[in-house]
Amino acid sequence: MADTSSPDPTLSRRSIFGLAPAALATAATISAAQRSGQNQPPNQSEPGPKNPLLEAQNKDSVFSPESDHGTVPPFKYSFALAHRRIENGGWTRQVTVRELPISKQIAGVEMRLTAGGVRELHWHVEAEWAIMLYGNARITAVDHLGRSFVDDVSEGDLWLFPPGIPHSIQGLGPDGCRFLLVFDDGSFDEFHTFLLTDWMSHTPKEVLAKNFNVAASTFDKIPKRELFIFQSQLPGPLQAEQAQAARGTGTVGIDYSFRTKNMKPAKVTAGGEVKIIDSHNFPVTPISAAIVTVKPGGLRELHWHPNADEWQYYIAGQGRMTLFIAGSDARTMDFQEGDVGYVPISNPHYIENTGDADLVFLEMFKAREYQDISLAEWLAHTPQLLVNEHLQLGTQVLNKIPKQEMVITPI
Repeated sequence: MADTSSPDPTLSRRSIFGLAPAALATAATISAAQRSGQNQPPNQSEPGPKNPLLEAQNKDSVFSPESDHGTVPPFKYSFALAHRRIENGGWTRQVTVRELPISKQIAGVEMRLTAGGVRELHWHVEAEWAIMLYGNARITAVDHLGRSFVDDVSEGDLWLFPPGIPHSIQGLGPDGCRFLLVFDDGSFDEFHTFLLTDWMSHTPKEVLAKNFNVAASTFDKIPKRELFIFQSQLPGPLQAEQAQAARGTGTVGIDYSFRTKNMKPAKVTAGGEVKIIDSHNFPVTPISAAIVTVKPGGLRELHWHPNADEWQYYIAGQGRMTLFIAGSDARTMDFQEGDVGYVPISNPHYIENTGDADLVFLEMFKAREYQDISLAEWLAHTPQLLVNEHLQLGTQVLNKIPKQEMVITPI
């Protein structure tokens, strides 16, 4: 049995993410002069009550850039503010449309499982996309033909369980796991899924007996309430469990897991890199994703996505984003590890690394194919005379705009 009394360790930032520890803003970095409002123009002083810890992490909300204007619906929510449900075998918390009303297409769940901790056998009507943030886990699933899927995943690996496919997740040694789940419906609720124990306990025993052709007393020990996340012993050897689960029907004909460590980035520049995972290289997924790394001072260039809303999860580092929603309305917000950002379809934006370590985040879309349109690429392939009539940049500047999308602009 695993020791569940040990504290949850700080997440690793190595392997595929290639990260240094992020420098977090704290109230200690705010000088006494700043706290008292001294040495500031009168229109930027802050006498009276304030929340210095929150303001230190959200400086672009305290005094926004001059380019911000109007009212923009909130597009940021932190997992740190989400309710954490704690069970014997781990914990979970979620950010859905209930916490972030703009997030209508996608919901996210963070989960931690101890070594041996099990997210019980269950299914749901939404597709489940996941990325391992720490540790190791065993995942299982069974498709509509009774074929099995059993695999071990580690930091940086992905999986996708299609809608309605029953599955489970179990933490492995030495210290279990932590992962992010993404669902293609903003109203998804992790606390209201179809659970094996919950269903069985609400089915008459005589019906269960008839279904399995056994005595009704066989089911006397079924839990009276859902297990949800529970502590168990570690599973057996992977190959042995794969063979046992495949008896009679074989294995699923398509991989539900994906190794990002083995893939080459779609784009690499001096400012960072991006790995794109969609149905072109992960055929089972109805959800497309990009794992973006932006080096200090780098920029995820000005762009928009024409085929779906964008749901973001910040894995490491710190940055800022300005969202322009048309009608002259725009707002800039700051992001740290564990924050969620959301951009409605076709709304232009950028993400800038404002820290001294790599900024790593996910871009997630309810679409089988990843698509984006770059501002620079648009201008580069529009007649220069027309562009110059709009922006008055001059031919020399227009000639320097890259003819191919940069994704991450060089530092």
